Amino acid sequence: METLWFLIVALMLVAYVVLDGFDLGAGAIHLIAGKTDAGRTAIIRAIGPVWDGNEVWLLATGGTLYFAFPLLYASSFQGFYLPLMIVLWLLMLRAIGIEFRAHSTSEVWRGFFDVVFCGASALLAVFFGAALGNVVRGVPLGKDGLFFLPLWTNWRVGPEPGILDWYTVLSGVLALVALTVHGALYIGLKTEGDVNTRARKIASALWPVQLGLTLLSLFASVWANPALATNFKRWPIGVAIPVLVFASLFAMWRLHAKGNEKYAFLSSCAYLALMLGGAAFAAYPNVLLASGDPANNLTIYNTATGAYGMKVGFVWWSIGIVIAIGYFVFLFKMFKGKVDMAEGGYGH
Repeated sequence: METLWFLIVALMLVAYVVLDGFDLGAGAIHLIAGKTDAGRTAIIRAIGPVWDGNEVWLLATGGTLYFAFPLLYASSFQGFYLPLMIVLWLLMLRAIGIEFRAHSTSEVWRGFFDVVFCGASALLAVFFGAALGNVVRGVPLGKDGLFFLPLWTNWRVGPEPGILDWYTVLSGVLALVALTVHGALYIGLKTEGDVNTRARKIASALWPVQLGLTLLSLFASVWANPALATNFKRWPIGVAIPVLVFASLFAMWRLHAKGNEKYAFLSSCAYLALMLGGAAFAAYPNVLLASGDPANNLTIYNTATGAYGMKVGFVWWSIGIVIAIGYFVFLFKMFKGKVDMAEGGYGH
């Protein structure tokens, strides 16, 4: 059951990154691709019906983590307290930017909330990437399963790292670029005219950067934490994951160049899912790696809840996930196609 819940948490995290990822990317390109007030309204309308629903996956993932691996949840929230508070504020600022912009008629205030929405979206992408970098690199876990991380120390990867060092910053920059491309492809899919053209140009310009950063992060991850290669040696089938990552990147480029907006976006979804899947495969059965003694690693076995709870929880989770998937399928079918600017409001 521990492995099953590990897969469930990983799948829910993938759902959050893929779905809310295009919201964050749309926010990151909001000022450049939108350019005019009408253009920025079109971008808001493209994500308006779904952005808050997509964020529910973050809450659902946190709730599932709390239920299945409570010791991991406690250790992470204690050790990452400062960055989690920053993420919470950025989520609130992003929502304020969207909602207040829609209710303001002042050009000055609408411009101000545009900047808030764009800045919060871009910083969230960086913070989420840096957070994943911390998990992959490892944190200074003690024998009690707890740790403390300052914001930075000497910017090196070692037994006493900070939240920010060269590797986690690289992870944050990769996340920003990947989600910006993901958002640009989504905006290209949902809009027409000048906004569509500008979004497509952004995706084209950033694709080589995304390719280079992906290749660099692959080698940097193994250098920062050589233990990540263990599972790939134990189960060679795992080598297919990085191969598929680059295949999805290549497909994204080809389909985007041919103007196939739908499948270019789906290729981006596959890229994000495979990147996260590769990290989960490399870490298993660990859920939080120690930067010092590997005996202090938090695993699915020493952090899991009771066996009876896992069995009962799986029944209720199965019911809940069927309802959630049904709701999202209905939602995206209802708002499929290009944005209709003739309708009022911002699409919420």
